[in-house]
Order: sequence, then structure tokens, then C-alpha cells
Amino acid sequence: MALATSGDRRAFERLYHQHVARVYSLCARMVNDRTRAEELTQDVFVRAWEKLHLFRGEAAFGTWLHRMTVNVVLNARKSDGRQHGRYEADDDGDGMDGLPARPHAPGDRMDLEQAINKLPKGARRVFTLHDVEGYKHEEIAAMLGVTTGATKAQLHRARMLLREALNR
Repeated sequence: MALATSGDRRAFERLYHQHVARVYSLCARMVNDRTRAEELTQDVFVRAWEKLHLFRGEAAFGTWLHRMTVNVVLNARKSDGRQHGRYEADDDGDGMDGLPARPHAPGDRMDLEQAINKLPKGARRVFTLHDVEGYKHEEIAAMLGVTTGATKAQLHRARMLLREALNR
């Protein structure tokens, strides 16, 4: 981080390779368009390079980058006139209520996406950040303003509820 903030392009390139998959994944879910997600991913890293001197290190770089990604996508959607896309914030702002479940054939088991959408908000948020996004418990705790133990408990709860829902 220190090298990257001092302008070392190779150090920033290493940060890029560490975080590009997460950034792309988040963009893709927010805009539901792969090509647009690729463009926005590049926009995020251009912005990150430009704003790197503002990174204070109070949170993990991934947390800072996640917030920047959300802001870049939301700003792009406003300017694109796409304010009512797939990722719309619900009461808690986690955006998970807006994700539709894929239809399933009659008689099939409930699909995973539908089961995730039925989780309580806290468990759903932690499950998504950890198991889908790949964030560590410490990063999630910092993002949500809770303890690491709370994120671990919510993740365990989410997994147990999903296991139960999918085995019905």
C-alpha cells in the first residue's frame, strides 16, 4: 500500500490483480450487464489510482475499494438514467431485496438465490459479503460496524438456515 500511494505503478498493479475479481463481481451484480460491468470495473480502478492519496488506512483497502465501487456504479447509473436497475437498496441499504430469484421447474427444490433472499437481513448481508464476495470477517465487521464474532455468528446462522431451506 505504501508503495502504491507513493505512485509506484507496479505496486498498484498488484493491488489491481488482488481486487479486480471482487470489483467486477460487484459491478456485474449492480448493473446486470457484463460489458457495462467491465467498463465500470476499469472506471473504479482509474478512480482508485487518482484518489489513492486519500486512502488513510483506517479500514482495509478492500473495504475502501468496495465503497468506491458502489459509488462509481451508482453515479454511472444516475448519469445513464438507470436508476431502477437490478440492485436497488432496501430499507437496510444492502440491496439484497431487489435481487429476483430465478424461476425453477415445478417439483424442483428451492434454488439457492431464492433461499438467500429469504434469509434475515443481517445473515443475508454477511453471507453475501463473505461467501459470495470473498471478504474476510475483519473486513465485513469494519464495513458493518460490528464485531468479528457477530459476523461469524451471522454467517453460521445463514448457512444453517440455507441448509435447512435447501433440504426441504
